Amino acid sequence: MSSAARKPRVRQYDAKKTRAAVTAQFDHVRRAVAGLAPEQLALPTRLGDWTVRDLVVHLAMAVGSVPRSLREPAPERVETELLEWPFATAPLAAGIDDDTRALAAANDPYDLLTRTAGKLAEGLPQAADDRVVTTRVGAMRLADFLVTRCIELAVHTDDLNAAVPGLDIPYDRQAQAIATRLLADALAVKAPGGSVEVRVPPFAVVQCIEGPRHTRGTPPNVVETDPLTWIRLATGRTTWAEALDAASVSASGERADIGDRLPVMS
Repeated sequence: MSSAARKPRVRQYDAKKTRAAVTAQFDHVRRAVAGLAPEQLALPTRLGDWTVRDLVVHLAMAVGSVPRSLREPAPERVETELLEWPFATAPLAAGIDDDTRALAAANDPYDLLTRTAGKLAEGLPQAADDRVVTTRVGAMRLADFLVTRCIELAVHTDDLNAAVPGLDIPYDRQAQAIATRLLADALAVKAPGGSVEVRVPPFAVVQCIEGPRHTRGTPPNVVETDPLTWIRLATGRTTWAEALDAASVSASGERADIGDRLPVMS
């Protein structure tokens, strides 16, 4: 079987740890937002013309979609698998923007976070991991949908920290690990192959890009970076050139320039 035809391994996530990661990272955000002044909530972000207030409300909406979907009847079957999710969100951006703005206009962001945390704590413990839930990209297993919430939380925690000087919201290790792994696996889907090894220690190693497949010894083409830089690269928060210039990513080998495969999702 050629490298192009080889399907990437479907990674398994510990559902209990994923649930804990979503709750922990959302609580980190909620605690940080409680201390923000009105002028800080009005600061711009790197997400178009969204303010910090809009971004906080979006996070509440993203996490709140879990208990909301659990109150609805379960769809009959799964429509979207986990590794399809990173590529299914971009066409929905306009609708997400509209919903975020409407919610921000009608709610205090901290109150919304607090209400969302309560609904999550009430609804999530009773739900089975294999329960099918309605999402914007189609019906998914609850366990898989929670993995996607870790990405939302990890990515937007970084967006908030970038927008508000001195904010420094901490990262739940498991939430960051989950986001790193899924985005690395998404790269292997987008650019299948085995000629380049992408390392994001301590959380992920994947092979990608068509060409001669490495089987033993030191790989000839290696990309290595840290989890936060990888999340930024994979979601377009920083470019390949910027990361190279900052020495936050290393690339060795003639095939190790993966800049034209990034971002993985936007």
